[in-house]
This record gives sequence, C-alpha cells and structure tokens, in this order.
Amino acid sequence: MKQVVQNYKSGELALLDVPVPGCKPGGVLVRSAYSLISTGTELMKVSEAGMSMVGKARSRPDQVAKVMQSVATNGVPATYRKVMGKLDSYTPLGYSLCGVVEQVGAGIDDVKVGDLVACAGNEHALHAELNWVPKNLYAPVPDGLAARHAAFGTVGSIAMQGVRQGEPQLGEVALVIGLGLIGQLVVQLLVAAGVRVVGADPDPVRCELAERLGAAACGDPASAAVEAAVAELTGGHGVDQVYLAAGGGSNQPVELAARLCRDRGRVVDIGKCRLDLPWNAYYEKELDVRFSRSYGPGRYDPAYELEGRDYPIGYVRWTERRNLACFLDLLARGRVDVEPLVSHIADFDDAVETYQSLKDGDLKAVAVLFRYPEQAEEKGESEAPALAVPAVRRNGGAPAPARSAQAPVRLAFVGAGNYATSMLLPHLAQRDGVELSTVVTTTALSAANAQRKFGFADATTDLDSVLGDKSIDAVFVVTRHSSHAELTRRALLAGKTVFVEKPLALTEDELAGVLAAVEESGNDRLQVGFNRRFAPLLQEARKRFGARTGPASLRYLVNAGKLQHGSWYLQQGSEGSRFAGEGGHFIDTASWLLDADPVSVYATAAPGNEDLQVVLRYPDGSTAAISYVTTGAPGFPKETLDLVADGKVLRLDDFVRASVYGRKKWVSSRLPKARDKGQNAELAAFIKAVRTGGPMPVPLESLVATTAATLAVQAGLAGGAPVTLARP
Repeated sequence: MKQVVQNYKSGELALLDVPVPGCKPGGVLVRSAYSLISTGTELMKVSEAGMSMVGKARSRPDQVAKVMQSVATNGVPATYRKVMGKLDSYTPLGYSLCGVVEQVGAGIDDVKVGDLVACAGNEHALHAELNWVPKNLYAPVPDGLAARHAAFGTVGSIAMQGVRQGEPQLGEVALVIGLGLIGQLVVQLLVAAGVRVVGADPDPVRCELAERLGAAACGDPASAAVEAAVAELTGGHGVDQVYLAAGGGSNQPVELAARLCRDRGRVVDIGKCRLDLPWNAYYEKELDVRFSRSYGPGRYDPAYELEGRDYPIGYVRWTERRNLACFLDLLARGRVDVEPLVSHIADFDDAVETYQSLKDGDLKAVAVLFRYPEQAEEKGESEAPALAVPAVRRNGGAPAPARSAQAPVRLAFVGAGNYATSMLLPHLAQRDGVELSTVVTTTALSAANAQRKFGFADATTDLDSVLGDKSIDAVFVVTRHSSHAELTRRALLAGKTVFVEKPLALTEDELAGVLAAVEESGNDRLQVGFNRRFAPLLQEARKRFGARTGPASLRYLVNAGKLQHGSWYLQQGSEGSRFAGEGGHFIDTASWLLDADPVSVYATAAPGNEDLQVVLRYPDGSTAAISYVTTGAPGFPKETLDLVADGKVLRLDDFVRASVYGRKKWVSSRLPKARDKGQNAELAAFIKAVRTGGPMPVPLESLVATTAATLAVQAGLAGGAPVTLARP
C-alpha cells in the first residue's frame, strides 16, 4: 500500500510503498476514502523538517534537553546513533480521515466490515491507504453524511474540545483569533451554542468566510474594526471568552485577548502560538487562562487510546470518542457545515505535489482533502513463598540444523523500535556473512524505515510468513515486553534459533510456556539479550580479578532515573513493572560474575517508591545486593558495581572505567568514545552459534534461572519475605 511520509532530517516528502498493517485485537482495519490535511499543524511539521539542524534545535528546546540527558547517561556515540536514527527516518503525516472498515479485530462488536467510520490519531488516522485504528479512536458515520465531510471529524473534535474549555453560555460574546481551519470550526460551534462571535484574522478572505458561516463581524486584528465590533456587541465590557486558534511567533494574539476580554473573562489556547502573557493586563482583569488538549479526555492516555478502556460517562462526559461522535452528529444534522471550508480535493497519488504547493504558497487553502482510489460508495451518496525454577526439558535436545559454512546467516527481526535500530541493527548491518532477510512490525512505516536504513530484503506485517520461511536461520524478537514470551514460543516451535531482548517472560506462566515449547520441539536454540556479561571492559576486569576460593559480596547500584511521562515502560498493567522489564540485566551480570545461579531472592521497597533493594543469595554463601533507584541525581553514572572476595576488589564505573585491587592494582584506561555494554560482542557470539551450530552463548538453564529470579522480586515485594528458588 502507499503512505505519505517525511524524512525529518532532510525534509524529503514521499509517497512510499509500505506493508499493509495487521489487524490487531481491539481495533479495525480501515481503507481510507478521504483524509484531511491539517493546514496548520501538518504544514508546521513540514516547515520544521526543512530547517537546518540548528533551526530544528531552536524550535524544539525540549528535545535538546532530552538529548543532553542521554549524552550524560549513554555517552556521545550511542546518543548520536539514537538521535540520527530518529531524524533520518520517515515519519507519518495525517491524523483525520474517513474510510470503510475492511477487517474487524477481536473484541470489536460495534462496527462490521463495510461500515463507514471517521478515524482520529496521529499514529492511526494517517495519510495511507489502510490504517489500523483502535476502538476509542473511531466512530461510526451517521447515515446521510458524506465521507469527505466525515473526514473532518478529528479537527472538529479539536475545535469542540476548545469550545468546551471556554464553557460558553447562551447570549455570550466570544472572540476567535485566527480563522484557519480550527478557527472556522470554532466559530460555527459557538454560533450553534447561541454565542455571538467576532473573528480576527489578517486574511480578508478568511474573515469573509467566517461571516458567511455565522460570525457577527470579522476583521484584521491590527485594525480598529475588531475592537469596534466587540465594543458594540458587549456595550464596552469586552468579550466573555477568547479562543486563540492562531499560530506563529507573534505575541499579538495574547495581547489582543487581554485588551478585548472583559473582567474575569476566559482565554482558551487551542493553537500553538506564542504565550508571553503581559502580566499587568492579565492580572488587573484576573483573566482565566485555559489550555485545550487536542481532541479531549483520553488523549495521550495509552490505556484509553490503545487498550480501549473507556472513562465512565458519569465522571467524564466528553471523551475523545464522544467528541468525535458528537461532531459527526452535528455535521449530519446540518448544525455545522464543512463544505465551504474545502478549498481543494487532490488525488492521493498527487500527495507530494499537493504538500509542496501548500508549503510554497501556490495553493492557498483552509482545508485540503486527499481522495483515495477504489473508495467505497459514501453513505447517503450514490507467606515465605517458594518459587520453583522451571526444569529445562529438551525432548532429546535436537541439534541445530546443518547449514553450509559459506552461506550467509539469514536473520528476521520482529520489531524495529528504538533499541533494535540503535543498538542491534547497526552492528548486524556491518557484519560479514549476515543477511538481513525480513523485518516484521505491526506498523507499516517502521518496517519500511528499517528496510530502507539497514537493507532488509523484505518488510512485512505478517509474522506467520516469516516463521514459515525455512530459509531464515534466526529470529530476533525486539518488541514490547508483553509479547516476548509468546513470540519466542512461536518461533521456537517453528524451529528457529531465537534472540529475544529482555525480559524473556513477565509471569511464571509465560516462562512455563516458553519451556513447554522447548520440550515439545526439542529446540533449545535461545538467547536472551543479557549483554552486559559480554562487555569487553567487564570481561577484562573479571579476568584480572581471577578465581576465588571464598564467598563473595557484590554491590550493584543502578541509578535508573525517572521515566518520561507517557513512556510505555509505565504501562505496568500490560508491560509489567519496570524492574521486571530490565532487572534481568543486573541479575544476570551478578550471576555471571559469581559463576552461579541464585537460590533465594529478598526484595524490599518503601511504600509508594519505585526504588528497590534486591538481595540475591548463591549456593556458596555469596550475596549480591542490587539497589535499583529512580530518585538519584541524573548526572550520576547509571551503573556502578563492586565485587569483593579473597582480599580483592573489582570496581566497575558505568562501563567507562574498571579497576581491580589485590596484590597488584590494575586500572583500565578510560574509554575514549563510548560505554560498550557488550551488544556487539553478544551479537558476534550469537551469530557464531547460529553459523556453526555450536552451543548458545549462555546456557538455557542460566537464562531461565535469571528470569525466575527477576520474577521472584515481585513475589518477594508482595509477600515481604525471602523467596526460595526451588531447584527441580
């Protein structure tokens, strides 16, 4: 299928061939009939992409701050790869469309194949021939409403949410500053609510359009016409509400709002304009400044948008989806008219030229629609617990299939997110004797990006086709945590060698399912991405430390830091706790240094605090204490480790420097470039095992023991007592 994309680094716009998205549970696959270009938001994004790197940095200081924090934590090279990987990728455009349901996912019962729906979301209602849309981001189109009009549903919801924030009442007077697409819709919604409206925009054509659609008067904000109209309609008191629907870097809109608003009036920011509030003006009138967040309650909440968890109507009357349905109803009943806003309808095949015309100013428009080929006819138109470590049964331990030593190792990737594209694929793409065969993702564009950047022969959203391809030697599972165990189980049953990023499993049942697949298939060719044991610096320090005769004491401080709001790591209901997701790294490192698997786990945490203290006990009496903290200083190193035994001390400082104190002192040189946490060496060992059919880099028993110990942390926190890891 085709999709409109943009490269944020170069500014290139393209109509790209990408895989068809899969129809996941909890949503529907929609074939687009019309999609709407947001001439404000989308053109701002297009313009930013054309800036220099300095210009991009100035326009997004929030992102610059994140980059600097990443440099402090991960070093310059890793951060550079991560940032450039994001910049030099195709990103989607679009967030408002109408189309026909082509496939219905599990759990959906409110629409059927062939129904016309309006869709929302900058990840789901894209300028693409097909989109997967979750339940709370679509709404059925009422009978009689044209598809091209229903395509306005998302921007209509944005305007509606802004109006709701203003709390208009019958007979009030409102000022709308900025009469672009959103402003025109705000005008109509206010008029429908019984409010008299004055509009302000420097474009006389837009002013005339707003007056035709119900505004009492409109004019250039720099002229006296707007102020005169406000004075006449309000008896000189000023308007009750001001809606800022303008963009740009001028502070004129907020200054005009203060001048024309009545005492204790309301100012609602809908657009993205400069907001240097003149303190005296806003203070003296005690103005109520409010922000309108996109389509309404539910926006940016993964539980609502992706998992389909609705808010009870008694507590949240107007959610994203209910706003969308309400706006469609107003359109169907003729209370809002979007036809006069349609400046141009372009064929989808001409998308790139259309954007360029808008950017260059050759096409002046309020609203532009893309019309898709093969669209369907429009409606209306023609206690101290014990946790058993599962036994590993291999059903005969079938050997790895024979393969030619000269043939390249053919790899498939399931998932192509940030970690895969910054930490794994750059190493594999440069490795001789490796062929990147197929990349599989649930979103079409991420697969296309990975194919373009790393040279995959094929990109798809169909996992079954990859698992059934006998020419593929190994499968990398680099998806979100909740899917690791099931994808690993399926790949093992298909006879593939599997590399799965941590964690292997989030529950005991998931771990048991993976081991059942090993037993059923006899395929134990599995590696979990515990890369730190492969780090060259730590390998050298362990060698310098040498053998030990007595028990050891290990202390591991992980300064994990706070997660950014909205991170999927915070979705504990579906993705497990943060420690369940990455704690295996640190347990595996400790077990490798102590050359044993733990026999018990004790975990404790302060109430309401994410900081954990985990103590592992080993068969010879050795202990490892892992402090996993989120409340430390962001400038402090992320990982520091001390191992003490037999009169010796091994010290690791964040994979930048290591030292060993004993009869002789050894201190490594400080790494000049980056923290090498072992990904490259780990991948080399994995590829060697696949190529030769030799043993996997880490014994399966160790991978299982580490996973069981990680799971035991949560059990220990719940039970408040040590958890014995019972051996089979």
